[in-house]
Formats: sequence, structure tokens, C-alpha cells
Amino acid sequence: MGLRKIQFVEGEFYHIYNRGVDKRVIFDDYLDYFRFTVLLYLSNSDNETRVGKYFEQGSSLSELLNIKRTGNKLVDIGAYCLMPNHFHLLIRERTEGGISTFMQKISTAYSKYYNNKNERTGSLFQGKFKAEYVDSDNYLKYLFAYIHLNPVKLIDSKWRENGIKNKKKTKLFLEKYKHSSYLDFTGNIREANKILNIENFPSYFETFEEFVFFIEDWLSFKDN
Repeated sequence: MGLRKIQFVEGEFYHIYNRGVDKRVIFDDYLDYFRFTVLLYLSNSDNETRVGKYFEQGSSLSELLNIKRTGNKLVDIGAYCLMPNHFHLLIRERTEGGISTFMQKISTAYSKYYNNKNERTGSLFQGKFKAEYVDSDNYLKYLFAYIHLNPVKLIDSKWRENGIKNKKKTKLFLEKYKHSSYLDFTGNIREANKILNIENFPSYFETFEEFVFFIEDWLSFKDN
């Protein structure tokens, strides 16, 4: 495999994403989403302990997200969204090689789990993960909308081209979608909030209401 064009730098922000090989679904059910969500937390450590062993220590989301990780965090996670056949992460590199190590850990652990569960072999993801360097403040803020609005495509695949037909229905759908960090920005208290390290990202939203207004503005967006 060739060298990655982007060189990760400590303290810088990146949009990380990948999809299933041949665009296949990689999250079939709640258990799959659950597994990947927990891995976002458990894999974020430079400790080389086998991540899979943590699942033997707890079964509920609360138990697993309260396991004390040893070692130092590899990355700061500012936002995430899991879709049926792909995922998005907004990440800040904390230590040299942090992003690469984190993604290697989470991709390997999830692929092993998924393949065992479905009695399959071979690659699950479409090559190495994709990365885009966040080169401006405007782009970084935009990604908080882009990532959190991804699920809208599940109910209206052409919303960016045609506009939102029913904003109330769309907002309700986002509020019920559990597989992203959207709820952590709207005042919901939940265990999954421990995945995020938002304090190491710019404070674009001083209140939950500011974030909601920000999202509503983007829901009014329409491509020309």
C-alpha cells in the first residue's frame, strides 16, 4: 500500500471516514452499532491490551463506558456518526501516530467481531480509512453540521438538492437517531458522551440552543 498523502500532526483536526467494501452494509443491527460505539471509547488508549477483553468485563453500554482505560488517549473525538454502510469521525491527533493507531485498533477489532458474527472472511472496509485535513476554522465548524446531518439521507436522500420537505419530521428523526453524537450537543445526558473530548475543540456553541439553531440553518440549505 502507498504512503498516505496526508501526514497527521499533533494538535491538528481531521475528518476521518470509511465505508464497507463494495459499499456493503457494515452495521446490520443494534448490536453492531453498539459494538462500534463502545470501540470508539475503548480503543482510544495507547495501552496495547487486547480491546476484546473489555467486552468480557461488562455487557451494558454503561458498564463498558465506565471501564477505566489505562494509558494515554490517542485522539480527541469531537463528533461521530455511524451510518449503515459507512462512518464519519471528527478527530484531533493527541500524540504522534495517534490517529493511525486508533483507527488500526478500531478497524481490526470491529472487523474481527463482524466476521466472526457473520461467519465471513476477508476485508470488511474499503481499503485504508480516508482522511481530510481540516485547514480552516470555517471548515471545522461546517463538519459539525455535515457529520451530524448525515442520517437525514436515510429518510430523504436528495435533501441537499431539493431542500427539506418536512423540517419538523427531520428534526424528530435526528433526535431519535442514537448512532451519532448529535444528542450530546443538544443537552441529552447519556453514557455515550464519554466518547467525546469536545473540550479540546473550539467552542463554537456556547449553549445547546446555539447548536440547534446552527443545525436548523443547515436544514434550510439547498444546493443551487
